[in-house]
Amino acid sequence: MREIDVAVITDVVREMCIDANYQLSADMQAVLNGAVVKEKSELGKKILSQLQENLHIAAKDQIPICQDTGMAVFFVKVGQDVHFKGGTVTDAINEGVRRGYKEGYLRKSVVGDPLIRKNTEDNTPAVIHYDIVSGDRVQITCAPKGFGSENMSRVFMLKPADGEEGVKNAIVQAVKDAGPNACPPMVVGVGIGGTFEKCALMAKEALTRQAGKHSDIPYISEMENEVLDRINRTGIGPGGLGGSVTAFAVNINTYATHIAGLPVAVNICCHVNRHVTKII
Repeated sequence: MREIDVAVITDVVREMCIDANYQLSADMQAVLNGAVVKEKSELGKKILSQLQENLHIAAKDQIPICQDTGMAVFFVKVGQDVHFKGGTVTDAINEGVRRGYKEGYLRKSVVGDPLIRKNTEDNTPAVIHYDIVSGDRVQITCAPKGFGSENMSRVFMLKPADGEEGVKNAIVQAVKDAGPNACPPMVVGVGIGGTFEKCALMAKEALTRQAGKHSDIPYISEMENEVLDRINRTGIGPGGLGGSVTAFAVNINTYATHIAGLPVAVNICCHVNRHVTKII
């Protein structure tokens, strides 16, 4: 049994919140650089170049890469041989978010009640998803999610008879409906299977997969490529102003489901697609 003081969790989360918001991850930087070369529209190339300039300034001046520094979302894989001391993990994560957003001068965008809508003034509480795994390590993925793209999310409760083609059509339709509102170029996270809530969770987690890394399931990998091509042929383009690069990647996760259902969730993220992972 390995003991971890939750104060360590707080320190790591604080750092992750700032890092994720100040600089683009290496995988997203790579696909953005590639998009500038691939984009056929001159206006599209100009917009992508402006995005690159924005990222350079943010890294140099240590300021957020986007003004919407998001609601803090975490995927936490806890080894079953870990024992925490000094408090609860949830409280530790929220304290890390509180410190990170205050000390990093990040926008506080969370309201404590969805209808009363009074700002909590420290961007807590975070949204935390736990998974118990083997081992004595804790893996934390921080993925601050802005709501321009989050609001474009969709869940489709398809019929089994809709099949693979129905799934592809649903994903493309979600992107078309989003249009410029999701701040393209985008990364499209997709969850197929499970239940209503499971497919949505898979879609959100799919966004944290490295852009350009495909599913280990051959036919799903092929689907990712095909759907990406169809999305980029919509002509939405960078900033929604037309072009050949509407999405950087389509990441699909799957899970078992009921014989009577085919749930599909689409969670879109804008061009920054912030995510950072640390192992303790």
